This record gives sequence, structure tokens and C-alpha cells, in this order.
Amino acid sequence: MRLCNMGTSCEISGAESVPQVKDASLFGLDSFQDGPNRVVETDSPRVMIEETLTHNTSFLDANTPITYLYLTFDTALARPNLSNGALGYDGLPACPDLSQYVDPLAWPAIRKGIMVTISCVATGFTAYAAGAYSQCADLIAADVGSTHEGALVGVTTFCLGFAIAPMVLAPLSEVYGRYPIFAVAGLIFVVSQAVCGVVTNLAGMLIARFFTGVGGSVFSTMVGGVIADMYGKEDRNTPMALFSGAVLVGTGLGPLTAGVMVERWSEGQRWKWVFWHQVIMDFVLMIAVAAFFKESRGPVLLSRKAKALNGWYHELEERGVFGVSFGGRDDDPGVVVSGPEGCVLEAEKRVQARIARGRSTPGEGVQLQRIRWVVKADEQRASITTMIKVSLFRPFELLFTEPIVFFFSLWVSFAWAILYLTFGSIPLVFQRQYEFGIEQSGYVFTAMIIGSILATTVGIYQEGLLQHPSWQSRSDGSDSDGSGSSSGTTGARTLWESLRRRFPAESPESRLYFTCFTSVLLPAGLYLFGFASQPSIHWMVPALAIFLASIGIFYIYLATFNYLADTYQTYASSALAAQSFCRNVLGGAFPLVTGPLIRNLGENAMGGLLGAIATALTVVPWVLVLFGDKIRRRSAFAIVSVLKRGNNPVGPVANHKTGVRAQEGGI
Repeated sequence: MRLCNMGTSCEISGAESVPQVKDASLFGLDSFQDGPNRVVETDSPRVMIEETLTHNTSFLDANTPITYLYLTFDTALARPNLSNGALGYDGLPACPDLSQYVDPLAWPAIRKGIMVTISCVATGFTAYAAGAYSQCADLIAADVGSTHEGALVGVTTFCLGFAIAPMVLAPLSEVYGRYPIFAVAGLIFVVSQAVCGVVTNLAGMLIARFFTGVGGSVFSTMVGGVIADMYGKEDRNTPMALFSGAVLVGTGLGPLTAGVMVERWSEGQRWKWVFWHQVIMDFVLMIAVAAFFKESRGPVLLSRKAKALNGWYHELEERGVFGVSFGGRDDDPGVVVSGPEGCVLEAEKRVQARIARGRSTPGEGVQLQRIRWVVKADEQRASITTMIKVSLFRPFELLFTEPIVFFFSLWVSFAWAILYLTFGSIPLVFQRQYEFGIEQSGYVFTAMIIGSILATTVGIYQEGLLQHPSWQSRSDGSDSDGSGSSSGTTGARTLWESLRRRFPAESPESRLYFTCFTSVLLPAGLYLFGFASQPSIHWMVPALAIFLASIGIFYIYLATFNYLADTYQTYASSALAAQSFCRNVLGGAFPLVTGPLIRNLGENAMGGLLGAIATALTVVPWVLVLFGDKIRRRSAFAIVSVLKRGNNPVGPVANHKTGVRAQEGGI
């Protein structure tokens, strides 16, 4: 048997005729073969193939040409040809279990919930590792013979690994799937944490921290891709809010726990349990990943499904069963896959039913073909080298050519830098002004944890307001309220009409409406922290400032992910990689300047300077809300508008400069 590759020529002996298309209305096939050596795509997503062979279609053989068909999650599969009564059905290879290749978008809620839980816990542990390190910087410096600032470089190398690794690992996850990348990166994360606990020199510590960042980066930057695999745009806000909240909760919980350990176990080597307890937690996490984390990358699942089906067809042909049946007037289409034996058993039942009706052969209305499945994404995908090259360079192309990406990266990078600034500023300020110890300073991070939990809760429910029927535009494009008296008074109807007209809920900028107001909490918190950090003012006031700033950081972080993903759908991976790189580089640099900044400027001036920068950057969402459509029209990569069917967006309109809307890959 010789298989013919698409787009190439090969000889097929004994082929007396070739398949022809008769009807494009029944089965979920995306292509047909109009000759023995090529596959043609169809405009219709559902195509029926009918064989027109000069010999009896009941007896296909190794000389019958093979038709290659595109496989999708909606494709109606076929039954094996068991119409040849001369063959025995005992011992035929079992049908592969296709239940493991279900579209992740169609997974049950509990399975999605488990995936989101594991992803958020992993994200929290990664942020935990970033924050816990800074609390034991003095002990690390003494242990490896360095200075406090030298030990803090470990935060910087951690962030560098966090910034660089996803640009290489993200393309690999598109080809090999999320699961193997998560597993390998998790192993690197656990081993690197263990090395941090035994290393005895600064260089070794910095290298170990770099690889800790490399391993942990997957649990943060690729979680957005996992969420996008399982949820559509309309349902993505809740898991993204949980993900963003996990980042900030972990960032606050790490210094809190490490502060207690450092204060109470500072003598001898017991303080190294700051690393060892993380090794234990991360190891348990990896067991959970191995046991419960499932592959979520759609094209990868389709490729595996195609491979499993093609392998099964080959095994059947080795036993003399050639071709599959695409149903007829007396048969229901599709393969029954209730179990490994389901395909063969169901096909045999149908054959027996035909015999009982006086039909021993497929006869009228049954179409037989030798087929193999292929996946369109596999053919369109570039080589690994090309994908990595694009992943390394395109983010910087967007960063320096797209104003939206540049200013969002600047905004979220500054917010992230403030978050990392707290690793050094909270212990130093509360020691200088309130004579707090390491443990007491660690407790102050509770304000960050509480603020993050509150922001996450509000962030989940705020999306429901955008889905309010009165805010949704009508399918006929009118601005009138279609909800009748439910809108209340005339004033309320006028308000909703104004919102629909000026701030449409279907616009990509709808992700920024609430952030325009909540992001103000970041500069407010910085001002309050700087001017209230003095002995004459109770320590709870600067703690309140941390609470407010944390909420502001949360909303900036969430808005960045949601808006860039919605606006650069085709190039979302590159846009998010650009902000991630900037965010982690700037975040890694700020802990090094925290001490000099506070000692040279003082708390008041520091708070005023950082608060002024944060205030200036809060203009970013306002500009996009007011002029976002015009800015996107000038972009070569962003979407221009959203098509609507009823009240639901059904697809982006490509920018006229690109005209391309094929997905770039996972986020």
C-alpha cells in the first residue's frame, strides 16, 4: 500500500475511477479529493463524499486511492466497512477511545474548573517564589559572602528568566501541547528551588534563581493560553480574574510566610526552609499536574485524534477491512464511540440489520472510501525554527510600531515594578518609621492579599454589568431599548441609550471602562503610602495605602491581558509577550533601586514621584476608550470592529492593512 501526499504526485495502480463530489450538505468534512493526488478545500464546512467506482464499492482494496480529508472537532466520523460477509469480525482492532480528544471549549464545567484551579495555584506558587526570596536577602548575603544588594540580584535574574523563557517555550507549546511544556518546566522549577537551598556561592544562587524563573514562567505566562483554549471571549473574564488574583495573592503570601521563617529561624541553616518548604509544595503541585492536568491545545488534540484514527484504519486494512462508510438513506451518520469496541460492534450491528432487510452489501445510498485524516493547522504551521524566530522578534516589532502595545506595556510594567518595589520598601519603611522587625513587616503584606481577594471578587461580578440587556445593542443596529418597561424610568432609558451609543458593550474598549476608575487607586495608594509613612501616623494608614495600590495593580494587570487579547486576536501571543518582557525586566530592576531611592529621597518624595508617574499613566485607558476605534484603524495588526449577530459578537473584522485573521497561536 502506498499513500499519496497532498500536493504531490504518486502512482496508484488499479484505481479504476476517482471520487466525485455529489452533495455538500451532510457530513462535517472540510475538503474533498477531486483526483487521486490532491485535496481541495470547500467553502462549506460540511461536505458529503460519494464514491463513483466502476467496481463494486463493497470490495475496496489496497489499490483503491486514498482520500485525505480535513478533520475538525465538528467532523462527523465514519464507520468501518464491514459489509464483506467473507470476513470474520472477531479479533478486529478496537476503535480508539476518542473521548480524550474532545474540543476543550466543550469540556464540562468541572473539568475546566480543575484546570483553572491547578493553573491558578501554580501561578500563585510562582509569585510566592518571587516574593519569598527578598525577605531572606541578608541571610543569603551572609551565607554566600555577598552584600544585601548583591543577594537581591537574585530577584533580577529570576525576572530575566521569567521574561525570556516564554518566547522560546510558547512556540513549543503550540506544536507539542501545553501538558509536556508544563511538566518539563515544573521539573525545572522544583529542581532549581532545591538548588537554591544548597548552593554556597553567589554565582550559583543567581543561576539557580534564573532557572527558577524559567520554570515558573510557564505557570504564569502560558496560563492565559490555557484559559483561552477552554473559554470563549464572553466567558473568559472570570478565569482571567482568578488568574490575576492568584498572582497578587501569591506575591503577598510569599514575603509574609518567609518573614515569619526568617525571624524565628535565623540561626544556623534553618532559614533555608524558605526554599525547602517551596520544594515540597511545588512537588505536590507537579503530582497534581501529572494526575489531573489535561492537554488543552485544540490543534494538538486534533492531530492526535487524526493519528489515532489513521492508525486504526491502517490496522483494519491489514486485516482486510478496507474503506469506511459515510452512511446512507437507511443509516445514521457518524461513529458510535461508547467504548473501545463501540466502532466495530456498532458497524457489525448495522451490517446485520441490512442483511435482515435483504441487503447483504452496502448498495443504495451507502458511500465507501479509503480515507486518512489531516489537520489544517499542521499544514499551515511553520517550522519550529521559524516559529521561535517570530516569537523572539515580533513582540519587539509590535512594541515599537504599535502605540497600543507600547503604552500598555509601559503602564503595566510600571505597575509591576511597584509590586516588586514592595519587597524591599515595606520592610525598610516600616523598620525606619515604626521599628518593625522582619516578621512584623511580613504581616503588612496581608493588606496586599486582602486587596487582591476583594479586587478579584469585584472583577468577576463587574463583567455581568456589561452583559446587562439594556447595555447590549439590538441586532437591528438601533439604539432603542428593546427591554420595554424593564429599563425603568425615562431617565434610566436615556442613560442606557447614552451608554450604548458612546460606550458600546461589544467594543474591545469595554474591557477598559471600569479600569479607567479603578486604576486611579494605584497613584492614590502611592501618594498615601509616601506621605503617611511617619511615626506620628498609625501604621495602618500606610497599610491601607498598600491595600489600595494592590487593587489598582490588579485591574491594570487584568485589563492588559483582556484588552490586548481582544484587540490583537491574530497577534495576541506577540502583544502579550511584549508586555510580559517589559513588565518582568522593569520589575526585576526596581528591587535594586528601592533602598537608595528611599534613603536618598525619603518616603515623602518617593511617594510623590512614583505617584506622579502613576497618575500620568492613568490616561492610557481613557485615551483608548475615547479614541480606541480611530487608533485601531491606523494599526496594521489590531482588529477594526466586531461583527454582530443578535447581541453576541461573532468575529473580528480584519484591519484593511493586513486582511488576515488566522490565529497566531496560544496566548
